[in-house]
Amino acid sequence: MPCTFERATMGLAKEIGHKELRPVKSLLSATKIRCFTLVQRKKARSQFWKPRDIPLDFSLMHILEPGTSVPDSAVEAPVLFSDTVIKKQQAGGSVNAGADVSFSGEATQCHGSSFECQIVTTPHETWTELQKRKLRDPEPSFLRHCRRAATNLYVVTEIVGLLKDTELKDLSSQSILGKFSIPLNIFVKGEGQGGGHKVREKKLTVPQGSVMAYRRKQLVIKGKGWDILHVAEDDEEETFPPVPYQERYYSLKEATLEGTEEVFWEDFKHLQEEVSQIIKGAQLSKDAQDTVFSNIRVMLGDREALQDLMDMLEQAPFGHLSGPGGIILNELKKNSDYPWGKSEDLILYLLEAIMVLSDIQLGLLAYSVEKEILSQQRDLVRSILEPNFLCSGSVPFTLNPELLAPLQGESLSITYGLLAECGLKMELNSPTSAWEPEAKEPLCALYGALCILQHLVVSCAPPGGQAGESAQ
Repeated sequence: MPCTFERATMGLAKEIGHKELRPVKSLLSATKIRCFTLVQRKKARSQFWKPRDIPLDFSLMHILEPGTSVPDSAVEAPVLFSDTVIKKQQAGGSVNAGADVSFSGEATQCHGSSFECQIVTTPHETWTELQKRKLRDPEPSFLRHCRRAATNLYVVTEIVGLLKDTELKDLSSQSILGKFSIPLNIFVKGEGQGGGHKVREKKLTVPQGSVMAYRRKQLVIKGKGWDILHVAEDDEEETFPPVPYQERYYSLKEATLEGTEEVFWEDFKHLQEEVSQIIKGAQLSKDAQDTVFSNIRVMLGDREALQDLMDMLEQAPFGHLSGPGGIILNELKKNSDYPWGKSEDLILYLLEAIMVLSDIQLGLLAYSVEKEILSQQRDLVRSILEPNFLCSGSVPFTLNPELLAPLQGESLSITYGLLAECGLKMELNSPTSAWEPEAKEPLCALYGALCILQHLVVSCAPPGGQAGESAQ
């Protein structure tokens, strides 16, 4: 389930109802996005998920020749939004999932947000005036970098911003009686006997001016001219003309069958094959694999560091970094006997999959590595994705008890947290869950990340250990 901030922005965007309105994913992005801000989305290495939008520290004005004034944006009427969700769960009995559990109790969760915001949009007349400006010459250095990396850029055309400081609240309360060795739900950890009551409250203050949701349109640069695609679909064109570097991306094509063009990569086995091909193509030495795994593990709690490593790996030659990312780059430079390209793809594919996940999932993934439960989680995710991959509606399903059995106590709680954050309806005291279509993309990314992390773990095992695995 989303974090406090993301839950509030998702609720607001859904309530406003415009399909192009995108909820802001983090408070850091909320303070950076404004009208005319440039947003980047890198070319995906998978057909099964899209990278997150990344707001840049630059705006459209940074790439255009100076004008006499900064164009105005239209301000619409203020929007008042209040959303309170109270969920009460009563539980009793026992759970047979490899853990000794018998309990009765009640859990209550309350999420509340109430804020005043305004919609700021860019009128058509403004774009007409901006179109008269030419691109800067010489081209700004950040734009050259985006061109080399074949990054698509977008311009923020509309924002929903806060009119005043706003406090978001999360409150959870649990009353538990009985003997238990796993959490009642993913928020509470405990082991013991008897009774108890636990209350947890979280507050987050979002400053005035923060952007909760936005619309953006693709920027296209052809020669010395530029344009905004106001009516085109997302990623319908490239921001920059194709360059040779783009050939290094792992891409999946559409197959033509009997004169009819169909999307070939349409079910779980094709996701499985995609991950397997990435793993088989990599030729990292054992030392390099160990360095990659151990240092990515350290960076799982630092999204900015992960993004910096992705940026440097996409440069030719590699750029310079300090910290764990720098250690990985230095190791790759030392292993010149191994052909790159495919090996870089493995690392970049892993990083891209990780970056699709939420901040909460990154923390839970770090715990999963520590507890050495990646392979069990991978198999569980596969058991969910494989039968439900093409389902377009909400469908109930039951988790396989044999796959749950090895996950006990805290490991089970961590795993349920990873799955719930993808958007599945999960309850820890019940193996019955519900498939939701919006969970497919993050589940695919989670599966890809688990497969490659487990591959790195097994490949780094000492002699006599388990042989390397492909995607399962």
